[in-house]
Amino acid sequence: MTSLLHELADVTDADLLARHVAGDEQAFEVLFTRHRDRLWAVALRTMRNPDEAADALQEAMISAFRRADSFRGQAAVTTWLHRIVVNACLDRMRRNKVRATQPMPDNPDHDPTLAVAGDLQEEFSDKETAADVARALASINADQRAALVLVDMQGYSVDEAAALLGCAPGTVKSRCSRGRARLAPLLAHLREDG
Repeated sequence: MTSLLHELADVTDADLLARHVAGDEQAFEVLFTRHRDRLWAVALRTMRNPDEAADALQEAMISAFRRADSFRGQAAVTTWLHRIVVNACLDRMRRNKVRATQPMPDNPDHDPTLAVAGDLQEEFSDKETAADVARALASINADQRAALVLVDMQGYSVDEAAALLGCAPGTVKSRCSRGRARLAPLLAHLREDG
């Protein structure tokens, strides 16, 4: 694979996709390898669960593989791939309305897995903050969450996020604004803590 990546390093994404459509069995693999880290990050931030993110990313790549001939070239290939990943995540979230839960231990005060010691306090605090943010994000609707993940967490511009989500930039701004307004009271305690 390394020699293949080196051999096709100068080939554009659009050319790789065209080669795939024309029957090149390795072109899509090179294209995916080139962008997998960023696609994974989008799926993981959107789904907030590694297993669900992996499933959504797999569904997205199967869809992209099969529908490559539908790419019209009106946007960058990376934009097209990101949009497919975001849509797969949103579809998966809509299908999985029921959230899995973990039972609390019988006696949480004496459970060693919940104990925090010395140097672990800061790490625990970071994980606790991340968990608070994840819970808050889970409480807003999927469209607002996707917009916030793309704009606030992944650093996409509003126009780029609109292209990925298949909606107008004004819709992305509105979703971000409403999502932030919903998150603010849920995360107010973080602002008070410093």
